[in-house]
Amino acid sequence: MLRKDNSSQMGSPQTPGHGTSRRDRSWGRESNGGNTEGEPHLVVMGSDSGAAMIEVVAELSRGPVFLAGEALECVVTVTNPLPPTATSASSEALAWASAQIHCQFHASESRVALPPPDSSQPDVQPESQTVFQPHRGERGQCILSTPPKILFCDLRLDPGESKSYSYSEVLPIEGPPSFRGQSVKYVYKLTIGCQRVNSPITLLRVPLRVLVLTGLQDVRFPQEEAVAPSSPFLEEDECGKKDSWLAELAGERLMAATSCRSLHLYNISDGRGKVGTFGIFKSVYRLGEDVVGTLNLGEGTVACLQFSVSLQTEERVQPEYQRRRGAGGAPSVSHVTHARHQESCLHTTRTSFSLPIPLSSTPGFCTAVVSLKWRLHFEFVTSREPGLVLLPPMEQPEPVTWTGPEQVPVDTFSWDLPIKVLPTSPTLASYAAPGPSTSTITI
Repeated sequence: MLRKDNSSQMGSPQTPGHGTSRRDRSWGRESNGGNTEGEPHLVVMGSDSGAAMIEVVAELSRGPVFLAGEALECVVTVTNPLPPTATSASSEALAWASAQIHCQFHASESRVALPPPDSSQPDVQPESQTVFQPHRGERGQCILSTPPKILFCDLRLDPGESKSYSYSEVLPIEGPPSFRGQSVKYVYKLTIGCQRVNSPITLLRVPLRVLVLTGLQDVRFPQEEAVAPSSPFLEEDECGKKDSWLAELAGERLMAATSCRSLHLYNISDGRGKVGTFGIFKSVYRLGEDVVGTLNLGEGTVACLQFSVSLQTEERVQPEYQRRRGAGGAPSVSHVTHARHQESCLHTTRTSFSLPIPLSSTPGFCTAVVSLKWRLHFEFVTSREPGLVLLPPMEQPEPVTWTGPEQVPVDTFSWDLPIKVLPTSPTLASYAAPGPSTSTITI
């Protein structure tokens, strides 16, 4: 039986201070506990070896990738398996099960100087193994969470019986995207907590990937006309309508932003003269697209011997959180190369390249602590000799053997071209997600 419970309040398993969607103002710091890998994992708060096992399966209906503002749907199935060799079996009971989405923030202490925690507001949550705390044992700080929702209470299953429950929650639209950088990490998880009577809580954490499209925060769902007939039987479909409308609006905005094509030309010079002209048809892309560019070296006055172009992300810590280098801090700016093209162009007049944007990468974003931007990083190797003969004469009185110069004095210089990378369809991005959509634990 499939049942949806839209309750946003909890009884005894509710954690104080989690009744509404919130953003925690305290900052995350590095700790030795927790598991931040992108795979589902189990946390058992204690052990109970005397009871039989109950199997809990969590299945994400549409894969592990979502757009901020969308509704996540997960089907939780609880089964009392019947042992194949058992001659007799008894019914099993669970006191309750609850689910909650949370975002963990973790910062590198060598790169980010976070303010000290506010001692005037101590953590009042009890360190009890019978209180539902989804982020217990995680690295860093929980900066965003949804209200916990009860899936069931006082569930009793006969041998071989199973029951399914549907969990639905809208991902907070004001949160950061999923990101694993060198300075900070933002990790989303769906945590399902279950408890037997007089036993500790068992936690199942399912990793999620959240994409953020800037500008959707101010969009309001269009209301129906006042004269339109209303039916109480259509009330539960309102969430699905809003989710579908938001996904359609995001797709339209992404298509409008990335479909405009207009040739942009850039003259490249090294201070001694013109090296060539670079052409690109657009500067806004989606995850999964190819960055295509052309390079015309035939009109240059400085000979170009070799060039390379890299598709990079630049992770920069905001100035107020940068750690000073003199205090043992690491650089506040780090670069990651996602694709690279290198070519020797001694006799080349025109060439092109294509760099794919990985579906698994993170679009550009900006938070109070860090910003992520995309760019094309060019490196050129040019000849210092303006009169360098790179080709032999076309007409020779007799056959000759021509070889290139043994030594050529060269100069090198670089150039950066900023580009903008936006999210793509969550369904398309799910193909690059390494984790499965189904997770299982036994209690």
